[in-house]
Parts: sequence; C-alpha cells; structure tokens
Amino acid sequence: MITSAQMRAARALLGIDQRQLAKMANLSLPTIQRMESSGGQLRGIIGTLMKVIEALEGAGVELIGENSASTGMGRGVRMREPSGRSMLTPPGPTGS
Repeated sequence: MITSAQMRAARALLGIDQRQLAKMANLSLPTIQRMESSGGQLRGIIGTLMKVIEALEGAGVELIGENSASTGMGRGVRMREPSGRSMLTPPGPTGS
C-alpha cells in the first residue's frame, strides 16, 4: 500500500503541508498527522488510505510499491508526467 515515509516524501515533492493534504483528501488534520507519525506501512480504514492515495496521485505523484516496476529496488515516490490540470492548481478564469 503506502508507507508513512512515502506520504511525507510525496508531500515534500508537491510542496504542501499536512493541512493542505488533509483538505485535498477531505480528511481531518489529526488523521493525516496520525498516519504520518506511524512507522512503516500505513494501517487503517481502507477508505481513508484510498482518499490519501487518490489525492496524492491526483496532484501528480506516483507512489512506487515494493515490487512495482522501477529502475531501482524498494519503495519510492516520484513526480508523474503532467496529464492535465493538477489538484493543486486552481482553475483559471473563464471567459475574458
């Protein structure tokens, strides 16, 4: 699934804090703090974990699992190729 270290690294790549991630994932700040302070693989309600993963992936981060295809070994985090508007970028003005 995802580790607390990957979660912190993903936030760092995106340049966001815990409060911003909580808002993006529609979760409370204490939930994000609790998840990040746990060691190793995150445990908890699957729906909560999926909200965090979807928010991070929607913002352009790729979470690399332990046995996922990659040039290295182990877990990781990397930015994904841009595929459209990021969740971090507010929509632009319409019409002018």
